[in-house]
Amino acid sequence: MKKEKYGFPLDDYISARDFKKIKNFSRDKETPLLIVDLEKIGNMYDQIIEYMPFVKVHYAVKANPMDEVISTLRDRGSSFDAATIYEVDQLLKLGVGPERISYGNTIKKEKDIAYAYEKGIRLFATDSESDLRKLAKNAPGSKVFFRVLTESDGADWPLSRKFGAHPDIIYKLILKSHSLGLEPYGLSFHVGSQQRDIGQWDNALSKCKYLFTAVAEKGVKLKMINLGGGFPAKYLSPANEIETYAREIYRFIHEDFGDEFPEIIIEPGRSLTADAGIIVSEVVMVSKKARLNQYRWVYLDIGKFGGLIETLDECIKYPIYCEKKGYAEEVILAGPTCDSMDILYEDHKYTFPHTLKEGNRVYIFTTGAYTQSYCSVAFNGFPPLKAYVI
Repeated sequence: MKKEKYGFPLDDYISARDFKKIKNFSRDKETPLLIVDLEKIGNMYDQIIEYMPFVKVHYAVKANPMDEVISTLRDRGSSFDAATIYEVDQLLKLGVGPERISYGNTIKKEKDIAYAYEKGIRLFATDSESDLRKLAKNAPGSKVFFRVLTESDGADWPLSRKFGAHPDIIYKLILKSHSLGLEPYGLSFHVGSQQRDIGQWDNALSKCKYLFTAVAEKGVKLKMINLGGGFPAKYLSPANEIETYAREIYRFIHEDFGDEFPEIIIEPGRSLTADAGIIVSEVVMVSKKARLNQYRWVYLDIGKFGGLIETLDECIKYPIYCEKKGYAEEVILAGPTCDSMDILYEDHKYTFPHTLKEGNRVYIFTTGAYTQSYCSVAFNGFPPLKAYVI
């Protein structure tokens, strides 16, 4: 029995005019390739500032470190969160002053701390006594903010466990930092990437309020809270609009801190760049594993190692479109490499027209973040994902 005709709500992700521009731009280019629309990134930054005028944006460079993306946000007035000295060097080379850079990675070598300090960085994250002592030795007098361990329930891409420490550890680190000659400046947390449960910010902020009050009783006045990232991009599963996140987070802060807000920093990465990117890919092969198997396998020329690592455990579900017509057919999607884990979606079935064949192009939306920056250098000899800006 034939299924209903294949359809895809293309207008939910791109206008007909912009899609035509993407097709024309990529027509003569080798796939796979990533196309990033800088105007969309600038507009998203403006939207965040409009809805959250009480925050200072530190763009998470790791999400998309293309020079053009950084320059666009630099010119908009953004500050930046760097995770390594290599990102620090890139930012400085592009004319971002050190006063606009925070070193947000809690895992740092002594020599890297010293290097960043020499370059003028004075704002560092930490979550352990070991790191704190390295900061005291190599970045004396710097402002430090302490990452609080939080849960990632509700996030498509959880970030708990590896980073942050329990409030009782953070409390002791704050007091110790003061005695080590550092400035205990504030707190940070991250509720998980693509966080759909806005209430997770409320839970984390309540921990921050507790710590603000507890260390104040010991004479230490914290001045800042870094809310991290977690704001949404437009994947298959719906999420609230950024305006809703902004309104609710403002309410949470006001409930805990009243009218006198501490300085508020956010570190958006995905929410600034994901929706601005489209990957153009080609179907390499279509096959079946058995004569009576109901699912065809569709192999693309991009997979987990080529930029789609966030399909791991099928966490991030990208909108994928092709222009072929025909009856809808559920398929299993996989990448081109010889690694058996290079299967994109097997449990969650994507539908494509039954006329889909080798050589057809597909368009993978919401891929402006954590794609090119995640891809391998040359696994199986495949080159890194090429990226272009329009």
